[in-house]
Amino acid sequence: MNVGVYPGTFDPITHGHTDIIARSLRIFDHVIVAVAPNPSKHPLFSLSERLEMVRLVTQDMPQVEVATFEGLLVEYVKRRGAHAVIRGLRAISDFEHEFQMALTNRKLENTVETVFLMPSEEYSYLTSTIIKDVAKHGGPLTDFVHPEVAKRLDQRLRSLRP
Repeated sequence: MNVGVYPGTFDPITHGHTDIIARSLRIFDHVIVAVAPNPSKHPLFSLSERLEMVRLVTQDMPQVEVATFEGLLVEYVKRRGAHAVIRGLRAISDFEHEFQMALTNRKLENTVETVFLMPSEEYSYLTSTIIKDVAKHGGPLTDFVHPEVAKRLDQRLRSLRP
């Protein structure tokens, strides 16, 4: 089976992420969306909440598995029987960091490839950070995230306001 791993923090999962997942299913038989705890990014949602939202958004994609991982990504990829890391490239600004990570991963484990996918143009500017900023200022979210994710984002931000 042809398996790819799409890692990320997904805080929260966006239409851009979902677009990359759908595109990756054209290449891979099975895609593992690997949600990282990543406390250094100070996520707005807990790991369990992020896993739940990713599962919700991908529930109609039977070839997608949602899991969590810690440690070196390439070790996780090998443990899961996958052979590729899936990464989205939105803009030139993403390239340098992603290129460095891909080369580092190749050095650590030369049997794991990195596959870069570009999202649809309509999502090429989206980041979870931008979406959280829009939400903080009361902007509409339905063009950016699943309606349930938008609801949870709004609730979380309201609970944090003084």
